[in-house]
Order: sequence, then structure tokens, then C-alpha cells
Amino acid sequence: MNTKKRNLRWDTMRILAGGFLGTIFLGAFLLWLPICNNEPITFLDSLFTSTTAVCVTGLVTIVPATQFTLLGKVILLLLIQIGGLGIIACTTGFFILIKKKITISERVIISETYSSDGPGGMVKMVRRAVLGTFFVEAVGAAVYACYFIPHYGVINGIGYSVFHSISAFCNAGIDILGSTSFAEFVHNPLININTMLLIILGGIGFIVWFDIVDNGKRIRKHEVPKKWWFTRLNLHSKIALTTTAIMLVAGTLAILFFEYNNPETMGKFSVGDKIMSAAFQSVTTRTAGYFTLPQNVLHNETKLFGAIWMFIGGSPGGTAGGIKTTTIAMLVLTAIAVIRGGEDTECFGRKISKSNFRTGFAVSLLAMIIYLVGTMAIVMIESDSVPVIDIIYETASASGTVGLTANLTPNLQKTSQIVLIGMMYLGRIGPLTFALVFGGRRHAASQIRELPERNILVG
Repeated sequence: MNTKKRNLRWDTMRILAGGFLGTIFLGAFLLWLPICNNEPITFLDSLFTSTTAVCVTGLVTIVPATQFTLLGKVILLLLIQIGGLGIIACTTGFFILIKKKITISERVIISETYSSDGPGGMVKMVRRAVLGTFFVEAVGAAVYACYFIPHYGVINGIGYSVFHSISAFCNAGIDILGSTSFAEFVHNPLININTMLLIILGGIGFIVWFDIVDNGKRIRKHEVPKKWWFTRLNLHSKIALTTTAIMLVAGTLAILFFEYNNPETMGKFSVGDKIMSAAFQSVTTRTAGYFTLPQNVLHNETKLFGAIWMFIGGSPGGTAGGIKTTTIAMLVLTAIAVIRGGEDTECFGRKISKSNFRTGFAVSLLAMIIYLVGTMAIVMIESDSVPVIDIIYETASASGTVGLTANLTPNLQKTSQIVLIGMMYLGRIGPLTFALVFGGRRHAASQIRELPERNILVG
């Protein structure tokens, strides 16, 4: 039975990896067509743009606002939406729309995709995820419209509102306003707050959404007291919410401290605008890619701190990248347990299984290897022409599918851009998925032998 489950997981990972790769190349071909462009585009640029859209990253080698026609922008938006929801969710949502029966095997694949314990309720969960996504994006677009319509007219205003709401929620960070992202809105509370909320909601994960909503229903029905709203959440939701809150606050304070007197970023702002821009940078650094502060003139310590935040990313089961908040929380809790002499990783009165920790450790190690190899490759390719700190920042952005850039990506050599394409793809499907796909099925025979246990020196 365990062998069948492992093989099914391998098949699921293969479908995910292949699905994203196929969508990327299809998108690249469509974006390469003359009808989608205002001026000629190389296939590498269309491939890079398709990858950054499907992998919801945001790094670009061209300026989407001027490069693409209306059709090109619509295709770009569809690629972002598909990348944000995921191949499995989009396919299942399409089957639901055309009223095609979802088979048991397909339900099991969905459950493997979302790391669920079983196939029960998977179709309902995907339906809720798709409908919830569209609802949040619609609300976000309506809020954007309050600013964009008066400033850009009804047609353009609605188009900008819809595009940027979807891009923000899917944590893509691709804009069609120009080449400076949201820098012109650095003093605009409406745009800032709406964008931050969309990014957070997209990055927190659908599983946390449903847990909060279901818990809210129980409270409304007086099944549990209001004071228990947090304690009744499952362990995953508690860790994801707590870690997210800690990182957002810590990130805001750190960026405020590093950049407070930087005249090229927030040095000349009022205190309120400094706090707002620091909060926006903290939120977007986690996974989104929009920026209100120019990234190329950030202090080096801010870039290094941002690279760490980008590597961690958002929470599982959503639109974010990185090794995820729950993974870093589990590693930190394990380290604390070891320091205190404990045997188990504990949190909120629960013990995290050793197999769970092994998976998290594998994800972190593989992600670090991919990040370091990609960074060293670009350092070698670019020689001494680019500051290393900017390469560190750019590769963290690619592997974490964030999209923040120190104005480096368009100016890199083509070989370096290909490396970034690979890092964005691996960052979106996940390093463990990649390893499982190419590592192949694991057979039961490998589990039969019981080897003698020994200790080695560490530390």
C-alpha cells in the first residue's frame, strides 16, 4: 500500500512538473506571435516572460506595458492566473465548469497535490479555492478601480484594476503601468493597503482560508466560544499565521531601520509614509514583486535581508514561493528543541512528526543548493561586471518566485537569463517535486532491509 502511495505521489509530481513546463512553452509561443507585440520580440524574451508569468515571479526582460498589445496582455494575465491557481486546480475547475465527472484517481491526485490525508472533499475544496480566488480578486479590482478609473478613464481603469488585482493576489508582481512598478503610488494608502492585503491573502494559502472560514462558522453558530477562535484552528494554520505575522512585523522594523535615512529611498518621507513603504517592502519581499521603493538603490544590508526573506517566501497551498513559512518555523522549533535537550519538535501543544521534519529539511536543503548553484553560475557568467550583492538579490528573487529586481535582469547576458528561467521554474514546482520526478519511483524492496544504527560526529 505504501509503495502504491509513493508511486502515486511520483505520478502526481510528474504531472505538476510537466503541466507547468507545457504551459510555459505554450505561453511563450503565443507571446512570441507578432499579433501579441507592438514591436518584435525574441523567443528568449517571450520564454522568459511566459516563465515569469506561469511561475508567478515578476522578473522581466522587457516592459510589458509597452511591449504587448491588448491580446498579449490578456494572454499574459491568463498565464498569471493559471500559474497562481496551479495546473491541477485550473484543470479541475474547468472539468467542474463543463460538468465532467471527476474520477477517483483524479481526486487522489488532487489530494496528493494539496498534501491531504485522503481524496474525500477534494472537488469541493478546489471549487472553494477557485471561487474564493475570483471573489477576492474581484473585490481587489473594485478597490483599485476607485483610483484607476478617475485617473485613467473607465476602459483603461477597469483593465488596470483587473490586471493588477489578479497579479497581486497571484503574487506575480507583473504590472502594465510602465517600468517603475508601483513607485508612483508610494504615498497612496489605498493602493498600498489594497495591494498588501491581496498579496497576503494569496500567499497565506487556501488551507488557512478554509480553516478560518469554517472556524468562523462554528463561532457564529455558538458551537465554540469566540475566545477560542485561534485555538480551534489546526496546527498548520496556527503556524502559518503566527510565522507570517512575525515576519511581516520583523521585516517592517528591519527595513525601516536600514532605510530610514536613505535619501534615495525613504529618507525624505514623512514618518507615516516611511512606515507604510517599509511595510509594503516587507510584504512584497516575501513573495510578490511589486515595489514602491527603487530596489537598485537600497542599502546592501537591506538587499541581503530581503534575499533571506525571499528565500523563505509565503505559506504552502497558496500562490507564494520560497521554502515556506511553516518549513522555516519547523526548522527553528527543532533547533530550539535540540538546544533545550528535547527529543521532539513541539508547537502549540502538538508534536510534529519526524517524517514531516525530514521533508521540510529536504526541501530547505535542495532549495539552498539550487539557489547557490544558480547564484554562482551567474557570478561566473557576469564576471566582475555586476555587484555580487545584486546577483544574490536577483537569484533569491527568481528562486523564491518573488520578482523584485535591482534593475539587473534586462541587462544580464542571455546565458544568465536562461539560468534565471531554470531557477524560476524550479522555484515554482518546488525542489522536492523536481527531485522526485527525476529520482523516479521508489520500490518496496528498498524498505525491507533493516540496517544497524550508528551515530556520527556533528557540529
